[in-house]
Amino acid sequence: MKSMTKHPKWMNRRAFLKAGGLALVTLGTGPAFLQRAARAAQEPTALGRRKVLVTIFQRGAMDGLAAVAPVGAEEQLAKLRPRLGMSAAQGAGDEALIDLGVGFGLHPALAPLVPLWKAGQLGIVHAVGSPDPTRSHFDAQDFMETGTPGRKGTPDGWLNRVAGKLGHDATPFRAMALTPTLPRSLYGPEPAMAVADLREFHVQSPAMGAVDAGRGFEALYAEASANLLRDTARETFEATRTLEQLDVSKYRAAPEARYPSGPLARSLRQIAFLIKSNIGLEVAFAESGGWDTHVLQGSANGSFARRAADLSSAIAAFWTDLGTHRDDVVVLTMTEFGRTAFENGSGGTDHGHGSCLFVLGRDVLGGKVHGEFPGLARDALFEGRDLAITTDFRSVFAEVASRHLGVADDATLFPGWEGNRLPLWRPA
Repeated sequence: MKSMTKHPKWMNRRAFLKAGGLALVTLGTGPAFLQRAARAAQEPTALGRRKVLVTIFQRGAMDGLAAVAPVGAEEQLAKLRPRLGMSAAQGAGDEALIDLGVGFGLHPALAPLVPLWKAGQLGIVHAVGSPDPTRSHFDAQDFMETGTPGRKGTPDGWLNRVAGKLGHDATPFRAMALTPTLPRSLYGPEPAMAVADLREFHVQSPAMGAVDAGRGFEALYAEASANLLRDTARETFEATRTLEQLDVSKYRAAPEARYPSGPLARSLRQIAFLIKSNIGLEVAFAESGGWDTHVLQGSANGSFARRAADLSSAIAAFWTDLGTHRDDVVVLTMTEFGRTAFENGSGGTDHGHGSCLFVLGRDVLGGKVHGEFPGLARDALFEGRDLAITTDFRSVFAEVASRHLGVADDATLFPGWEGNRLPLWRPA
């Protein structure tokens, strides 16, 4: 963790408590806010249902051309990717793409998403990404999570800014990441928590090691009173005890929801638990790793197929698990950039430019590939090698924030951006 003195000013009033179980970020705005939040958390069912945005960051840069390939471009793909290209032709057998009927084919490992597509709830945005040309994972992820492409040093993340625009009373659980550390998207002045696993919920003081939230609090508070959390410590920890009271270990997913093993499925399962517990979750973050497919990417099988199967089966199980809460939830995927249109000498693809993303929700205009696909002709490729970007990711993020959460302040969410939202919602 970087020294506190190197963080922006708003972080001087914060305390970080990090462990395998919890990374808690509290804002020094005084006890009044946290007392209200604690009272709300003590009676979670009294809060009622709220709209929830669930974001999934596919770290490593997903190959959008492998995930959703243009149908009818098999000849081009065969030249660009002799070992990786796939076809939607019926004769292709197990190697066949799933023809979506709109000029694109879905990778067979993403088959669990097909029922959501057919139900008109899953939309795809293709040739989407950041206008900044960087091929650095670190920079591209930072730009996407802050919502400011090409601008380093933005102190807060776009999801934190979204949380700050949600008008009603917040609970401590408004903005949560089911990740070991707080993602860049949630940095900022609004309170946010990162919890790796709710079943091992605990907090950690740098001087004391792990301490159960329900025990050892007085000792932690005594230390906090000196420097760590100061005036807001007691109210914060009283509020977070709600998670222990709910007891995630007793949660049983819907019988039809078949979660795979793995970190993403575990995160989404626990997000479903939090949503159905009605404790005020409104912005959730999860992540899926392993998308940096430089070597032996494969076609119907291989490293890409394994990641795609994990992603799609986890999302499908989560959507099933939500039951009637599906009315309140939108799932948005993102990845920092795409891969090269050409395969490389190691049977993989290198860092590229444009990719695709998925938007899932009851009111989403699903069953459609949104955006303008630029094609794969050599003169259409970005720098002669990558899928060109025709949709700025902010056009998608702003549309989702506005239509689903009612946060329509584009200038605040994405400073310096003057683009237009991409219509993704069904007509009212």
